Amino acid sequence: MLSWFNAIMPKEAAFFDMFERHARVTCAGARALRELLNGGERVPELCAEVARQEEAADEVTREVMLAVRRTFITPFDRSDIRNLIGSMDDAVDQMHKTAKAVTLFDVRAFEPDMVRLGDIIVRCSDLTAQAVPLLRQMKANAGLLNSLTEEVTRLEEDSDHLYDDGMRALYRGPAREDPMAFIVGAEIYDHLEKVVDRLEDVANRISGVLIEHL
Repeated sequence: MLSWFNAIMPKEAAFFDMFERHARVTCAGARALRELLNGGERVPELCAEVARQEEAADEVTREVMLAVRRTFITPFDRSDIRNLIGSMDDAVDQMHKTAKAVTLFDVRAFEPDMVRLGDIIVRCSDLTAQAVPLLRQMKANAGLLNSLTEEVTRLEEDSDHLYDDGMRALYRGPAREDPMAFIVGAEIYDHLEKVVDRLEDVANRISGVLIEHL
């Protein structure tokens, strides 16, 4: 009876619109972060751009949380909605933390493996942006959703290797002459690797929603 009632009641499609808006903001933040890793005089400007995207992401998150409280019938479980948008927001927050670390230490040049981690962040963000719209029709898109989330997981494993390689190169290179370079570099590597972790969290949330609703 409950499933029949849910089937005939209108659902709030705005949730999907908000998820997609947040995914676009995530991609914009990822691209600004990746560009700042090219170094140079534009780094402060791009750090500020990451901060702007983080503010935009917070605004979407607030809208979702408010809609969860106000909407009678939601597209899927309320806790899943909160967890999904929360994990998406955590990813952009971590991008902002990375940019803040860069600003704090006034960094203008970045190690090659940092740039490669930036590439992975952009790729994972793009995969998230591809996956989120597919939630509108989960059953029809189950196979593709699984493929996208599995690819994010694979990229997260690649990021772990890049982190290890980068830290090793940092220790054997700049840190030999300047211990502070290791401290600063390690901080940035840690933040970048955590961005990928947070994006994997998003993929895991999507997988969890998919499992529960198929």
